[in-house]
Amino acid sequence: MVSNLIKLEILKRIRSTSFARSLAIGIFVFFIGIFLLGYLLLLGLVLNKLIREVLGKDDAVVFINSCLLYFFLLELIYRYFIQQLPVISLGSFLHLPLSKSKIIHFLLGSSFISPLNIISLLVFGPFALMEIKPIYGGFPAVIWLAAVILTSWSIHWFILWFKQRFEDSLIGTLAVFTTLLISLGANYFGFYDLGAFFEPVFTFALESPVPIFLLLTLLILSYFLCFAFYRQNAYLEELSEKEHLQFANKNLGFLSKFGLAGEMANLEWKLIIRHKKSRTYLMLCLVFLLYGLIFYNNPAFQSTSGFNHQFIFVGTFITGIFMLQYGQLFLSWNSPAFDFYVHQKNGLKALVRGKYLLFTGISLLCFILSIPYVYFGWNVLLIHLATFLFNIGITIHLVIYLALWKPKPMDLNKGSMFNYEGMGLSQFLMFIPLIAAPYAVFLPFAYLFGDYAGLLAMSITGAFGLLVFRRISTSMAEKVIQNKYEISSAFRQEL
Repeated sequence: MVSNLIKLEILKRIRSTSFARSLAIGIFVFFIGIFLLGYLLLLGLVLNKLIREVLGKDDAVVFINSCLLYFFLLELIYRYFIQQLPVISLGSFLHLPLSKSKIIHFLLGSSFISPLNIISLLVFGPFALMEIKPIYGGFPAVIWLAAVILTSWSIHWFILWFKQRFEDSLIGTLAVFTTLLISLGANYFGFYDLGAFFEPVFTFALESPVPIFLLLTLLILSYFLCFAFYRQNAYLEELSEKEHLQFANKNLGFLSKFGLAGEMANLEWKLIIRHKKSRTYLMLCLVFLLYGLIFYNNPAFQSTSGFNHQFIFVGTFITGIFMLQYGQLFLSWNSPAFDFYVHQKNGLKALVRGKYLLFTGISLLCFILSIPYVYFGWNVLLIHLATFLFNIGITIHLVIYLALWKPKPMDLNKGSMFNYEGMGLSQFLMFIPLIAAPYAVFLPFAYLFGDYAGLLAMSITGAFGLLVFRRISTSMAEKVIQNKYEISSAFRQEL
């Protein structure tokens, strides 16, 4: 049966009309993945030297054991956003005369074939070989490495259950980030160190194989927790009901005050919260709100006069990350229903203006949430204000103009991360002018008159963009209307 399921999965992929494009993108992503995994292996090879020579720790093994908990918390974060669920495939097999349990075992097993599951081996394998083996011996090194890998694999099954259980709400995201922030914050302010608390668990693995049996039991329990949940909820009607009913009443009522454009913005909001890929972009806004913590309090980025010019880049991302990421697929989000807008009176114009309204509103919300960064200085607040004005006055038009160059269709029901449907060359190259535009205005004035003159120039440029906002947005809408048949024809291609 397994061979038949594998055969069906292969046939589904190679019979797609977009197989050639998907294959080309897959090869590109494969080489990027190999490149990144190579860097992780390089990190593992020099990890012991980094700990001793850079961090100045005498006992690298004790230090790593006290930091492993934070590594696993970080693993929870990147697995939560990157690791894909097998639910879409599940809906393709449930109508077949096959054992439901065997189908779920197959899908869960296939989900385990992922580069994410070898990251812990690449990072800590060389460390165990080069640092632990010479001190403790070969067998303790193998036991310790096995303990680390089993913990990582347990997280794999836990995330499959966790994402499926909480994916349709913000509870999952808030829980994951709250756990990480509380742990890091408590360690930073010296309240308590969770890493040191769990350090004896992995130190014990150097002395006895008992942790292996305990972690193996944890791995099995996490797998069957995941299996039991999928088995219990593996019904086509439940899959469809959860997808369509849970967010049925999630409206932004105040948008109706903006007329038809507001109704389109409200419809776009429903699209965002109902689909995993678009919802991921919204969640990333929360992640990038913390981006400034890396720079604003880092002595390496402080300047004796004015401020570090990299802060312009940070402010642009914090206040405009949603329009930069979600906007690069400007019309691709609506490709399945694009013909509907084409045949409605003023449908396309209202769609474009609704997206403008949504981009501006979320950017304003990001700016408001970033105001507490004033704690690091009033210059940070001025940077965020200037970049916000520039984003909604200039950047928003650049995003939409570049996104209208040969938009591609996209299936919203597919995975959220490492899904490159709708992406073309223009989307990959879009970030270059978008990041360069603020500096093109800021740097000449900052060089001639000072950093704050550069901020003033950015603010004035953004304010001017707001004054001509209606004229430019109308021009963008007319560009969509002018190319509507070409765009519609491209969107009708079967994915």
